Amino acid sequence: MEFVVLVIFILGYLAITLEHNLKIDKLVPALAMMALAWAVVSLSHLPVFEVSPHGLEESTVEAVLLHHFGKTCEILIFLIGAMTIVEIIDHFDGFATIKKFIKTNQKKTLLWIVAILAFILSAIIDNLTATIVLISILTKLIKKREDRIWYVGLIVITANAGGAWSPIGDVTTTMLWMGEKVTTLKLMEHLILPSLVCMLIPTFLASRMKAFQGTFEAPEENETTNKYSSFMLYLGLALIVAVPVFKTLTHLPPYVGMMLSLAVFTIFAEVITNREFEMSDATSDTGHRSPVHAALTKIEMPSLLFFLGILMTVAALESLGMIFQFGQSVEGSIGTDLFVIILGFASAVVDNVPLVAAGMGMFPDLVMDHPDWHLIAFTAGTGGSMLIIGSAAGVVAMGMERIDFFWYLKKIAWLALVGYVAGVAAFYFFNHYLFDALGV
Repeated sequence: MEFVVLVIFILGYLAITLEHNLKIDKLVPALAMMALAWAVVSLSHLPVFEVSPHGLEESTVEAVLLHHFGKTCEILIFLIGAMTIVEIIDHFDGFATIKKFIKTNQKKTLLWIVAILAFILSAIIDNLTATIVLISILTKLIKKREDRIWYVGLIVITANAGGAWSPIGDVTTTMLWMGEKVTTLKLMEHLILPSLVCMLIPTFLASRMKAFQGTFEAPEENETTNKYSSFMLYLGLALIVAVPVFKTLTHLPPYVGMMLSLAVFTIFAEVITNREFEMSDATSDTGHRSPVHAALTKIEMPSLLFFLGILMTVAALESLGMIFQFGQSVEGSIGTDLFVIILGFASAVVDNVPLVAAGMGMFPDLVMDHPDWHLIAFTAGTGGSMLIIGSAAGVVAMGMERIDFFWYLKKIAWLALVGYVAGVAAFYFFNHYLFDALGV
Protein backbone atom coordinates (compact mmCIF):
# COMPACT_ATOMS: atom_id res chain seq x y z
CA MET A 1 0.00 0.00 0.00
CA GLU A 2 3.02 2.28 0.23
CA PHE A 3 2.97 2.26 -3.56
CA VAL A 4 -0.61 3.59 -3.52
CA VAL A 5 0.46 6.54 -1.35
CA LEU A 6 3.28 7.26 -3.79
CA VAL A 7 0.87 7.14 -6.75
CA ILE A 8 -1.47 9.55 -4.96
CA PHE A 9 1.43 11.96 -4.48
CA ILE A 10 2.56 11.71 -8.12
CA LEU A 11 -0.95 12.21 -9.52
CA GLY A 12 -1.64 15.06 -7.10
CA TYR A 13 1.61 16.76 -7.96
CA LEU A 14 0.94 16.32 -11.67
CA ALA A 15 -2.40 18.09 -11.17
CA ILE A 16 -0.58 20.93 -9.36
CA THR A 17 1.90 21.42 -12.20
CA LEU A 18 -0.97 21.41 -14.74
CA GLU A 19 -2.93 23.97 -12.73
CA HIS A 20 -3.34 26.39 -15.65
CA ASN A 21 -4.34 23.65 -18.09
CA LEU A 22 -6.88 22.06 -15.75
CA LYS A 23 -8.24 25.44 -14.59
CA ILE A 24 -8.21 24.14 -11.01
CA ASP A 25 -6.45 26.01 -8.22
CA LYS A 26 -3.41 24.09 -7.00
CA LEU A 27 -4.69 24.05 -3.42
CA VAL A 28 -7.43 21.57 -4.46
CA PRO A 29 -5.14 18.67 -5.49
CA ALA A 30 -2.77 19.55 -2.63
CA LEU A 31 -5.49 19.16 0.01
CA ALA A 32 -7.00 16.13 -1.72
CA MET A 33 -3.73 14.20 -1.90
CA MET A 34 -2.96 15.07 1.72
CA ALA A 35 -6.26 13.62 2.94
CA LEU A 36 -6.11 10.56 0.65
CA ALA A 37 -2.49 9.75 1.52
CA TRP A 38 -3.12 9.77 5.26
CA ALA A 39 -6.41 7.87 4.77
CA VAL A 40 -4.53 5.05 3.01
CA VAL A 41 -1.92 5.02 5.77
CA SER A 42 -4.60 4.76 8.45
CA LEU A 43 -6.96 2.31 6.74
CA SER A 44 -4.13 -0.01 5.71
CA HIS A 45 -2.55 0.09 9.18
CA LEU A 46 0.82 0.82 7.62
CA PRO A 47 3.73 1.13 10.05
CA VAL A 48 4.76 4.77 10.49
CA PHE A 49 8.03 6.11 11.82
CA GLU A 50 9.46 9.22 13.45
CA VAL A 51 13.03 10.42 13.01
CA SER A 52 14.99 10.23 16.26
CA PRO A 53 18.68 10.50 17.18
CA HIS A 54 18.80 6.71 16.83
CA GLY A 55 17.29 6.68 13.33
CA LEU A 56 13.71 5.79 12.41
CA GLU A 57 11.53 4.62 15.30
CA GLU A 58 8.05 3.16 14.83
CA SER A 59 5.15 5.12 16.30
CA THR A 60 1.36 5.47 16.01
CA VAL A 61 -0.47 7.25 13.20
CA GLU A 62 -2.07 9.69 15.67
CA ALA A 63 1.27 10.65 17.22
CA VAL A 64 3.07 11.04 13.90
CA LEU A 65 0.20 12.99 12.34
CA LEU A 66 0.02 15.35 15.33
CA HIS A 67 3.79 15.86 15.25
CA HIS A 68 3.88 16.81 11.57
CA PHE A 69 0.71 18.90 11.81
CA GLY A 70 2.22 20.85 14.68
CA LYS A 71 5.42 21.54 12.75
CA THR A 72 3.43 22.57 9.68
CA CYS A 73 1.19 24.89 11.68
CA GLU A 74 4.26 26.60 13.14
CA ILE A 75 5.22 27.60 9.60
CA LEU A 76 1.67 28.64 8.65
CA ILE A 77 1.16 30.78 11.78
CA PHE A 78 4.53 32.42 11.16
CA LEU A 79 3.51 33.23 7.57
CA ILE A 80 0.11 34.57 8.70
CA GLY A 81 1.85 36.96 11.09
CA ALA A 82 4.30 38.17 8.45
CA MET A 83 1.55 38.56 5.83
CA THR A 84 -0.61 40.57 8.24
CA ILE A 85 2.21 42.98 9.08
CA VAL A 86 2.89 43.50 5.38
CA GLU A 87 -0.79 44.14 4.65
CA ILE A 88 -1.03 46.66 7.49
CA ILE A 89 2.03 48.47 6.09
CA ASP A 90 0.26 48.60 2.74
CA HIS A 91 -2.92 49.85 4.48
CA PHE A 92 -0.97 52.96 5.51
CA ASP A 93 0.63 53.32 2.03
CA GLY A 94 3.96 52.44 3.60
CA PHE A 95 5.45 51.05 0.42
CA ALA A 96 4.89 54.39 -1.33
CA THR A 97 7.86 55.56 0.74
CA ILE A 98 10.13 53.30 -1.32
CA LYS A 99 9.21 55.22 -4.48
CA LYS A 100 10.84 58.32 -2.97
CA PHE A 101 14.24 56.60 -3.25
CA ILE A 102 13.96 56.53 -7.04
CA LYS A 103 15.18 59.90 -8.33
CA THR A 104 16.34 59.14 -11.87
CA ASN A 105 15.18 58.97 -15.46
CA GLN A 106 18.12 56.81 -16.61
CA LYS A 107 17.06 53.26 -17.48
CA LYS A 108 20.36 51.71 -16.39
CA THR A 109 20.34 53.55 -13.05
CA LEU A 110 16.74 52.52 -12.46
CA LEU A 111 17.70 48.88 -13.12
CA TRP A 112 20.37 48.95 -10.41
CA ILE A 113 18.08 50.73 -7.94
CA VAL A 114 15.29 48.21 -8.51
CA ALA A 115 17.69 45.24 -8.31
CA ILE A 116 19.20 46.43 -5.02
CA LEU A 117 15.76 47.19 -3.55
CA ALA A 118 14.51 43.73 -4.59
CA PHE A 119 17.56 42.08 -3.04
CA ILE A 120 17.16 43.91 0.28
CA LEU A 121 13.37 43.93 0.52
CA SER A 122 13.00 40.23 -0.28
CA ALA A 123 15.29 39.36 2.62
CA ILE A 124 12.89 41.16 4.98
CA ILE A 125 9.35 40.83 3.62
CA ASP A 126 10.00 37.69 1.44
CA ASN A 127 10.60 37.51 -2.28
CA LEU A 128 6.94 37.21 -3.29
CA THR A 129 5.84 40.36 -1.46
CA ALA A 130 8.92 42.28 -2.59
CA THR A 131 8.10 41.40 -6.21
CA ILE A 132 4.51 42.61 -5.86
CA VAL A 133 5.60 45.87 -4.21
CA LEU A 134 8.26 46.69 -6.79
CA ILE A 135 6.06 45.84 -9.78
CA SER A 136 3.38 48.13 -8.34
CA ILE A 137 5.97 50.93 -8.08
CA LEU A 138 7.25 50.27 -11.61
CA THR A 139 3.76 50.62 -13.09
CA LYS A 140 3.75 54.20 -11.80
CA LEU A 141 7.24 54.94 -13.13
CA ILE A 142 7.24 53.29 -16.57
CA LYS A 143 3.99 53.44 -18.48
CA LYS A 144 5.01 51.30 -21.49
CA ARG A 145 4.52 47.62 -20.64
CA GLU A 146 7.05 46.57 -23.32
CA ASP A 147 9.77 48.46 -21.42
CA ARG A 148 8.54 47.52 -17.96
CA ILE A 149 8.57 43.74 -18.36
CA TRP A 150 12.36 43.76 -18.78
CA TYR A 151 12.68 45.21 -15.29
CA VAL A 152 10.12 42.74 -13.97
CA GLY A 153 12.20 39.85 -15.30
CA LEU A 154 15.24 41.11 -13.39
CA ILE A 155 13.12 41.67 -10.27
CA VAL A 156 12.25 37.96 -10.26
CA ILE A 157 15.95 37.01 -10.38
CA THR A 158 17.14 39.52 -7.79
CA ALA A 159 14.21 38.99 -5.40
CA ASN A 160 14.79 35.23 -5.38
CA ALA A 161 18.51 35.82 -4.80
CA GLY A 162 17.73 38.15 -1.91
CA GLY A 163 15.29 35.75 -0.32
CA ALA A 164 17.79 32.88 -0.27
CA TRP A 165 20.17 34.30 2.35
CA SER A 166 17.54 35.32 4.91
CA PRO A 167 15.55 32.98 7.19
CA ILE A 168 12.45 35.07 6.48
CA GLY A 169 13.14 35.77 2.80
CA ASP A 170 11.57 32.67 1.26
CA VAL A 171 9.18 29.96 2.42
CA THR A 172 11.87 27.31 1.93
CA THR A 173 14.50 29.12 4.01
CA THR A 174 11.83 29.67 6.66
CA MET A 175 11.12 25.93 6.62
CA LEU A 176 14.80 25.08 7.08
CA TRP A 177 15.14 27.69 9.83
CA MET A 178 12.05 26.60 11.74
CA GLY A 179 12.98 22.96 11.21
CA GLU A 180 16.26 23.68 13.02
CA LYS A 181 18.37 22.81 10.00
CA VAL A 182 20.00 26.25 9.85
CA THR A 183 20.55 29.16 12.22
CA THR A 184 20.08 32.80 11.29
CA LEU A 185 23.68 33.95 11.58
CA LYS A 186 25.20 30.92 9.83
CA LEU A 187 22.67 31.07 7.01
CA MET A 188 23.45 34.73 6.42
CA GLU A 189 27.19 34.20 6.81
CA HIS A 190 27.37 31.39 4.25
CA LEU A 191 24.80 32.63 1.70
CA ILE A 192 25.03 36.43 1.63
CA LEU A 193 28.02 36.45 -0.74
CA PRO A 194 26.76 33.71 -3.14
CA SER A 195 23.35 35.42 -3.20
CA LEU A 196 25.01 38.76 -3.92
CA VAL A 197 26.91 37.18 -6.82
CA CYS A 198 23.64 35.66 -8.06
CA MET A 199 22.13 39.15 -8.08
CA LEU A 200 25.08 41.24 -9.31
CA ILE A 201 26.14 39.23 -12.37
CA PRO A 202 22.70 39.05 -14.08
CA THR A 203 22.09 42.72 -13.27
CA PHE A 204 25.47 43.74 -14.71
CA LEU A 205 24.89 41.71 -17.88
CA ALA A 206 21.40 43.14 -18.22
CA SER A 207 22.70 46.69 -17.80
CA ARG A 208 24.69 46.21 -21.01
CA MET A 209 21.57 45.23 -22.96
CA LYS A 210 19.74 47.60 -25.31
CA ALA A 211 16.54 47.43 -23.24
CA PHE A 212 18.23 49.29 -20.37
CA GLN A 213 19.93 52.03 -22.39
CA GLY A 214 18.69 55.59 -22.64
CA THR A 215 16.11 57.42 -20.55
CA PHE A 216 12.45 57.16 -19.66
CA GLU A 217 9.87 59.84 -18.95
CA ALA A 218 9.58 60.14 -15.19
CA PRO A 219 6.05 60.94 -13.94
CA GLU A 220 5.24 64.08 -12.00
CA GLU A 221 5.17 63.83 -8.21
CA ASN A 222 1.53 64.57 -7.47
CA GLU A 223 0.49 61.65 -5.28
CA THR A 224 -0.71 62.17 -1.72
CA THR A 225 0.27 59.52 0.83
CA ASN A 226 -0.66 58.79 4.41
CA LYS A 227 1.35 60.97 6.79
CA TYR A 228 2.24 57.86 8.81
CA SER A 229 3.40 55.84 5.79
CA SER A 230 7.15 56.12 6.44
CA PHE A 231 6.80 55.46 10.16
CA MET A 232 4.66 52.35 9.64
CA LEU A 233 7.00 51.02 6.93
CA TYR A 234 10.13 51.30 9.05
CA LEU A 235 8.40 50.05 12.21
CA GLY A 236 6.92 47.03 10.40
CA LEU A 237 10.22 46.08 8.77
CA ALA A 238 12.07 46.51 12.08
CA LEU A 239 9.60 44.25 13.90
CA ILE A 240 9.91 41.53 11.24
CA VAL A 241 13.71 41.70 11.43
CA ALA A 242 13.45 41.47 15.24
CA VAL A 243 11.89 37.98 15.03
CA PRO A 244 15.20 36.10 14.48
CA VAL A 245 16.71 38.14 17.32
CA PHE A 246 13.82 37.13 19.60
CA LYS A 247 14.34 33.47 18.73
CA THR A 248 18.07 33.69 19.42
CA LEU A 249 17.50 35.29 22.82
CA THR A 250 14.58 33.17 24.03
CA HIS A 251 15.13 29.87 22.09
CA LEU A 252 11.37 29.84 21.44
CA PRO A 253 9.91 28.87 18.04
CA PRO A 254 9.96 31.75 15.51
CA TYR A 255 6.17 32.00 15.31
CA VAL A 256 6.08 33.19 18.94
CA GLY A 257 8.32 36.13 18.10
CA MET A 258 6.27 36.88 14.98
CA MET A 259 3.07 36.97 17.04
CA LEU A 260 4.74 39.40 19.47
CA SER A 261 5.84 41.63 16.58
CA LEU A 262 2.32 41.50 15.15
CA ALA A 263 0.83 42.45 18.52
CA VAL A 264 3.16 45.44 18.92
CA PHE A 265 2.56 46.58 15.35
CA THR A 266 -1.19 46.20 15.77
CA ILE A 267 -1.17 48.50 18.80
CA PHE A 268 0.41 51.30 16.77
CA ALA A 269 -1.92 50.67 13.82
CA GLU A 270 -5.05 50.79 15.96
CA VAL A 271 -3.97 53.88 17.91
CA ILE A 272 -3.15 55.79 14.72
CA THR A 273 -6.40 54.72 13.05
CA ASN A 274 -8.54 55.64 16.06
CA ARG A 275 -6.83 59.01 16.30
CA GLU A 276 -7.50 59.71 12.63
CA PHE A 277 -11.12 58.58 12.98
CA GLU A 278 -11.77 60.84 15.96
CA MET A 279 -10.62 63.84 13.89
CA SER A 280 -12.95 62.95 11.00
CA ASP A 281 -16.68 63.08 10.53
CA ALA A 282 -16.93 59.42 9.52
CA THR A 283 -19.79 57.45 11.05
CA SER A 284 -19.08 53.96 9.66
CA ASP A 285 -18.97 50.93 11.90
CA THR A 286 -15.68 50.81 13.83
CA GLY A 287 -15.07 47.16 13.06
CA HIS A 288 -14.75 47.84 9.34
CA ARG A 289 -12.18 50.61 9.65
CA SER A 290 -9.74 48.50 11.68
CA PRO A 291 -6.48 48.08 9.70
CA VAL A 292 -5.99 44.68 11.31
CA HIS A 293 -9.37 43.39 10.14
CA ALA A 294 -8.72 44.79 6.67
CA ALA A 295 -5.29 43.16 6.55
CA LEU A 296 -6.61 39.77 7.62
CA THR A 297 -9.14 39.76 4.78
CA LYS A 298 -6.30 40.16 2.26
CA ILE A 299 -4.12 37.29 3.47
CA GLU A 300 -3.35 34.68 0.80
CA MET A 301 -5.36 31.83 2.31
CA PRO A 302 -5.14 29.72 -0.89
CA SER A 303 -1.34 29.77 -0.61
CA LEU A 304 -1.47 28.80 3.06
CA LEU A 305 -3.82 25.89 2.35
CA PHE A 306 -1.58 24.82 -0.51
CA PHE A 307 1.42 24.75 1.85
CA LEU A 308 -0.64 22.75 4.34
CA GLY A 309 -1.56 20.13 1.73
CA ILE A 310 1.95 19.85 0.28
CA LEU A 311 3.81 19.68 3.58
CA MET A 312 1.44 17.16 5.13
CA THR A 313 1.56 14.94 2.03
CA VAL A 314 5.35 14.93 2.09
CA ALA A 315 5.06 14.17 5.83
CA ALA A 316 3.05 11.05 4.98
CA LEU A 317 5.80 9.84 2.64
CA GLU A 318 8.39 10.69 5.27
CA SER A 319 6.53 8.81 8.01
CA LEU A 320 6.54 5.68 5.84
CA GLY A 321 10.33 5.95 5.55
CA MET A 322 10.17 6.34 1.76
CA ILE A 323 11.93 9.72 1.60
CA PHE A 324 14.64 8.59 4.00
CA GLN A 325 15.32 5.50 1.87
CA PHE A 326 15.42 7.62 -1.29
CA GLY A 327 17.92 9.97 0.36
CA GLN A 328 20.19 7.08 1.24
CA SER A 329 20.13 5.79 -2.34
CA VAL A 330 20.92 9.29 -3.65
CA GLU A 331 23.92 9.63 -1.36
CA GLY A 332 25.20 6.25 -2.49
CA SER A 333 24.82 6.96 -6.20
CA ILE A 334 25.49 10.61 -7.12
CA GLY A 335 26.35 12.22 -3.79
CA THR A 336 24.47 14.88 -1.83
CA ASP A 337 26.13 17.94 -3.38
CA LEU A 338 25.36 17.01 -6.97
CA PHE A 339 21.82 16.07 -6.01
CA VAL A 340 21.25 19.45 -4.33
CA ILE A 341 22.56 21.29 -7.41
CA ILE A 342 20.17 19.27 -9.60
CA LEU A 343 17.42 20.12 -7.10
CA GLY A 344 17.96 23.78 -8.01
CA PHE A 345 17.28 23.04 -11.68
CA ALA A 346 14.26 20.97 -10.69
CA SER A 347 12.86 23.91 -8.69
CA ALA A 348 12.54 25.81 -11.98
CA VAL A 349 9.96 23.25 -13.09
CA VAL A 350 8.25 22.12 -9.88
CA ASP A 351 7.47 23.99 -6.67
CA ASN A 352 10.44 24.35 -4.33
CA VAL A 353 8.37 23.85 -1.15
CA PRO A 354 7.87 20.07 -1.56
CA LEU A 355 11.43 19.72 -2.85
CA VAL A 356 12.86 21.25 0.32
CA ALA A 357 10.36 19.39 2.50
CA ALA A 358 11.50 16.14 0.90
CA GLY A 359 15.15 17.13 1.29
CA MET A 360 14.63 17.68 5.00
CA GLY A 361 13.34 14.13 5.26
CA MET A 362 16.06 12.62 3.07
CA PHE A 363 19.03 13.70 5.13
CA PRO A 364 18.06 13.51 8.82
CA ASP A 365 21.66 12.70 9.79
CA LEU A 366 23.00 16.07 8.65
CA VAL A 367 23.73 18.28 11.66
CA MET A 368 22.39 21.80 12.01
CA ASP A 369 24.19 24.32 9.78
CA HIS A 370 25.81 21.59 7.70
CA PRO A 371 26.94 23.17 4.37
CA ASP A 372 24.47 20.99 2.49
CA TRP A 373 21.54 22.68 4.27
CA HIS A 374 22.86 26.07 3.20
CA LEU A 375 23.32 24.79 -0.34
CA ILE A 376 19.73 23.49 -0.37
CA ALA A 377 18.49 26.90 0.77
CA PHE A 378 20.42 28.60 -2.03
CA THR A 379 19.63 26.24 -4.91
CA ALA A 380 15.94 25.89 -4.09
CA GLY A 381 15.57 29.65 -3.64
CA THR A 382 17.43 30.81 -6.75
CA GLY A 383 16.98 27.92 -9.18
CA GLY A 384 13.32 28.77 -9.68
CA SER A 385 14.31 31.99 -11.48
CA MET A 386 15.32 30.02 -14.58
CA LEU A 387 11.68 29.70 -15.65
CA ILE A 388 8.88 32.21 -15.08
CA ILE A 389 6.77 29.45 -13.49
CA GLY A 390 9.61 28.23 -11.26
CA SER A 391 8.99 30.49 -8.27
CA ALA A 392 6.16 32.28 -6.51
CA ALA A 393 7.78 35.59 -7.48
CA GLY A 394 7.82 34.54 -11.13
CA VAL A 395 4.23 33.34 -11.13
CA VAL A 396 2.92 36.56 -9.59
CA ALA A 397 5.01 38.62 -12.03
CA MET A 398 3.62 36.57 -14.88
CA GLY A 399 0.09 37.32 -13.73
CA MET A 400 0.55 41.02 -12.94
CA GLU A 401 2.32 41.90 -16.22
CA ARG A 402 0.96 39.12 -18.48
CA ILE A 403 4.51 37.97 -19.28
CA ASP A 404 4.67 35.25 -21.89
CA PHE A 405 6.40 32.04 -20.83
CA PHE A 406 8.50 31.85 -24.01
CA TRP A 407 9.42 35.56 -23.91
CA TYR A 408 10.91 35.03 -20.45
CA LEU A 409 12.60 31.81 -21.60
CA LYS A 410 14.22 33.61 -24.53
CA LYS A 411 15.08 36.97 -22.94
CA ILE A 412 15.59 36.43 -19.19
CA ALA A 413 16.18 32.72 -18.48
CA TRP A 414 19.82 32.80 -19.59
CA LEU A 415 20.55 35.61 -17.12
CA ALA A 416 19.02 33.52 -14.32
CA LEU A 417 21.03 30.48 -15.40
CA VAL A 418 24.29 32.45 -15.39
CA GLY A 419 23.43 33.88 -11.97
CA TYR A 420 22.59 30.43 -10.59
CA VAL A 421 25.80 28.80 -11.85
CA ALA A 422 27.89 31.76 -10.65
CA GLY A 423 26.17 31.65 -7.26
CA VAL A 424 26.83 27.93 -6.81
CA ALA A 425 30.47 28.45 -7.81
CA ALA A 426 30.72 31.33 -5.33
CA PHE A 427 29.19 29.15 -2.63
CA TYR A 428 31.91 26.53 -3.03
CA PHE A 429 34.66 29.13 -3.32
CA PHE A 430 33.64 31.08 -0.22
CA ASN A 431 32.60 28.13 1.94
CA HIS A 432 35.13 25.47 0.96
CA TYR A 433 38.20 27.55 0.17
CA LEU A 434 38.15 31.13 1.39
CA PHE A 435 36.42 30.54 4.74
CA ASP A 436 38.51 27.44 5.43
CA ALA A 437 41.69 29.35 4.64
CA LEU A 438 40.61 32.14 7.00
CA GLY A 439 39.56 29.64 9.66
CA VAL A 440 35.96 30.89 9.65
